Amino acid sequence: MKFVSALAFSDPAQLLDIARAADASQWDGLALSDHVFFPQRLESAYPYTDDRKPHWTSSTPWPDPWVAIGAMAAVTTRLRFLTNIYVLPSRNPLLVAKAVGTAAVLSNNRVILGIGVGWMREEFELLGQDFSTRGRRTDEAIEVLRALWRGGMTEYRSKFYTFDKLEMSPAPSRPVPIYVGGASAPALRRAARYGDGWISVLHALEEIKALVQQLKTLRSQFGRSQAPFDICVSCNDVFDVDGYRRLEDIGVTTILTMPWLLFGEDPTTLGAKLRGLERFATGVIQKMR
Repeated sequence: MKFVSALAFSDPAQLLDIARAADASQWDGLALSDHVFFPQRLESAYPYTDDRKPHWTSSTPWPDPWVAIGAMAAVTTRLRFLTNIYVLPSRNPLLVAKAVGTAAVLSNNRVILGIGVGWMREEFELLGQDFSTRGRRTDEAIEVLRALWRGGMTEYRSKFYTFDKLEMSPAPSRPVPIYVGGASAPALRRAARYGDGWISVLHALEEIKALVQQLKTLRSQFGRSQAPFDICVSCNDVFDVDGYRRLEDIGVTTILTMPWLLFGEDPTTLGAKLRGLERFATGVIQKMR
């Protein structure tokens, strides 16, 4: 079992200290979330709350994940970095390939691209990308990324993305893993068909069990049962070693959590975050190993 700490909503000034502390302990990785901006007037419905409104404010920090990952990779040696998630179809895939590929090269292949299709129409429109085709474009963009990361001259021709032979350098020395986030039927199919892994939304253990079974069935249908596949979950009713072992037993390979929310301190302070990382490493990760 691997353990990854999520950094969403954290003060960017804290990130390097958190990265150093996680690297020095037994954490396996850190996860960065992604939005480019938040409009003053938001009409898009947020899919993960009952009132369909985000549970943060417009001034909540969302640093660019690849800039942040580059900075954290520079002060660490073994920690891996995951995006949870990066809104892939809101960008041109060639620019994504360049940013992620460069991060992979400079970090010695310590990055994982976790992607989703997004929910905020306003973000797509101001970034010049079509919201209505985001699912189909995501499927093509995954193919584009993998083709470009192989290095050498590459061409691609399909419905949404077409380009003649070109070379993007530097290319990573190993393929960048792509995990697909989300629990909708299209997201699960996309993960099973194209992904190197899957990232859950926040679920209870029994919900995760059912979703993992769906993924196993879908991967079998796509002929991918034997391919390596990471299952990265956030669980809202498991907080101890026994619970994490139950998740491991059903096929979960990575736990995504915010340890500083578990110990009763002010979770916004750097001290609480560092103590949370250490307490979780001692109380859970070491015992799992």
